[in-house]
Amino acid sequence: MKDPECVALLRSSVARLGLSWQGFRNVHGQVCKRIRRRVVELGLAELAAYQELLEREPSEWLELERLCAVTISRFYRDALMWQRLRDELLPALARAARARGQDTLRCWSIGCASGEEPYTLAIVWALELAARYPELRLRILATDIGEPVLARARAARYSAATLSELPEPLRARAFLREGGLFRLRDELRAAVELRCSDLRRELPEERFQLLLCRNNVFTYFGEAEQRSALERLSTRLLPGGALVLGRGESLPAGAALDAVILASEPPPRQRAGWRCLPRTPA
Repeated sequence: MKDPECVALLRSSVARLGLSWQGFRNVHGQVCKRIRRRVVELGLAELAAYQELLEREPSEWLELERLCAVTISRFYRDALMWQRLRDELLPALARAARARGQDTLRCWSIGCASGEEPYTLAIVWALELAARYPELRLRILATDIGEPVLARARAARYSAATLSELPEPLRARAFLREGGLFRLRDELRAAVELRCSDLRRELPEERFQLLLCRNNVFTYFGEAEQRSALERLSTRLLPGGALVLGRGESLPAGAALDAVILASEPPPRQRAGWRCLPRTPA
């Protein structure tokens, strides 16, 4: 199977899946590798036979949707965002929670892949902020649609390359060396609950002060699906909460959310409306 053939399949399929080809342009290689494996697994000779299977078997579209989930992730990915989260957003959320007499700061990591994002949040809170807010505990729900990546998240063992962007002082305190891998300490894993879930089909019962929705919905979904997802996410966000986007991501044109919106680099068309959390006593 040649890449142009796979690209043609993706381009013709993404709209039916509610996705946007634009988001896949630079990462389609990962998806094509999975499709190749799926073709071999099904005993098909070529991609054309897989296209015919999609026409005959509607259930295969669910499998193709799963294959299209991009799982590129690293600890501390996009360092500027994590610095702003540590220095500005998390302290503001913690002060607001403390002022309301709450004892828990609840966060939701959407599309958590192998756990790098929620575990980074747990590390930053435990090692750099928790001592300032001893009355607060952090609880993180981490969801993804793929059981294989969640299995890796549950194992919490990572290569050095996956940790390369995490500052060395944090890496040294957060991980134990096990052969050629690094295992996250149990006390840091304890803050994270992993669930297999797709926000397009179900939502958690909980509501959250912080939603991490980076490099998934607002990159790979089509515009109509982005708007639908944003509406659903808004029902899970507590008043005064925050939504964190990925680098270069933005809400659909004209969309609004009564929340702080944070990204490492605010898109130019949104900078004028960039909002900060109201200050509360330190």
